[in-house]
Amino acid sequence: MNRQVTSQPASFQSSASGSSFYAAMRILPREQREAMFQIYSFCRQVDDIADSDGPREQRLAALQAWRDDIDALYQGRAPARLRDYAASVQRFALRREDFLAIVDGMEMDVPADIRAPDLATLDLYCDRVASAVGRLSVRVFGLGEDDGILLAHHLGRALQLTNILRDIDEDAAIGRLYLPLEHLLRAGITSNDPQKVIREPALPKVCAPLAERARQHFVKADEVMDRNRRRVVRAPRIMSKYYRAILDLLVARGFAPPRAPVRLNKAARLAILLRYALI
Repeated sequence: MNRQVTSQPASFQSSASGSSFYAAMRILPREQREAMFQIYSFCRQVDDIADSDGPREQRLAALQAWRDDIDALYQGRAPARLRDYAASVQRFALRREDFLAIVDGMEMDVPADIRAPDLATLDLYCDRVASAVGRLSVRVFGLGEDDGILLAHHLGRALQLTNILRDIDEDAAIGRLYLPLEHLLRAGITSNDPQKVIREPALPKVCAPLAERARQHFVKADEVMDRNRRRVVRAPRIMSKYYRAILDLLVARGFAPPRAPVRLNKAARLAILLRYALI
């Protein structure tokens, strides 16, 4: 999440991948662009609370305050920090439950750091911190209801799983381990201590099925985008291509320790932007 470059929700990362969000949103018409950056700002602020070094009780209280403010927004009493959101909420029919799901996802790291969640918990985490962002976003992009929900489901999970695989070492440095318990046990790893797990020779056996799951989600997301108008899916297509390229680099590098950082270089990012935004 954000003390370092860790497995924060995919749609609002700050480093190299963060530029994918910025580039993808810059191509949108003004009203859509403004709505997307409002969603980004909301996610950044609640993410910063979850990842702060403050007492856990204070962080929980701060996240609850955001829930209260979201409720007030939807009751027509928008607080100052959400006043500009009212027009976007109405224009794009953004749903209260998706904003709240994002807060719930951030909160999953607050009572205790996530360590080796079971697959069901990991999927819930991905849904809240990534696919919920997608469900807000597809309404701004203008996708139909069914395909929009389906794209958010698959692309959100694809991006978040890619983040988790990329940020194993950074997450471990702050005491977090998002690799699923079932995969760890199948590889013969019984510890959930992040620092021990990242040094395990069997770690590639844990990561390989997670990479395959991410790949399958990318394929399903592509199927949805392929049957929709190109202009409507330009922004999510750019995000998808950026992150799929990162996943390919991760798989090519491998997951055995030591792991060199993986980033998509500027030329590759520019090529994706030119191909899917301008040509």
